[in-house]
Amino acid sequence: MSEDFSRPPNPHRLYRNRSKGAWCGVCAGVSDYFNIDVVIIRIGFALSFFIFGPFIFLAYFIACFVLPTRGKQTPKMKPEEDQFWRGVERRPEVTFSNLRYQFRDLEDRLADLERIVTSKEWKLRRQFRDLET
Repeated sequence: MSEDFSRPPNPHRLYRNRSKGAWCGVCAGVSDYFNIDVVIIRIGFALSFFIFGPFIFLAYFIACFVLPTRGKQTPKMKPEEDQFWRGVERRPEVTFSNLRYQFRDLEDRLADLERIVTSKEWKLRRQFRDLET
């Protein structure tokens, strides 16, 4: 229970994924983070060896020690939640704008509902309904 409050609100983080990984799980973790197939990440890693040379292996092994391992306790998210957190992570200003628009729309709808419920016509209709029963 205390783990629910101590973890960050955004569960979408960069981890090493040992369950899908070949060596240390760095490529699998990167593929989970960017939502790309693991094979594409591994091919990119192999091709980057020809560009950067042995420095890419050094970066990989540093990532093995720096990145935390993805635990089994991380819950699976619904596709809508995953899409939301990825949007927050990549474009926070757009997500904030969308949330602001949704809250303004809800506020307008609530104001309309409040206007209808507090009107004299609503009270009159309720009195007629009460007379019918």
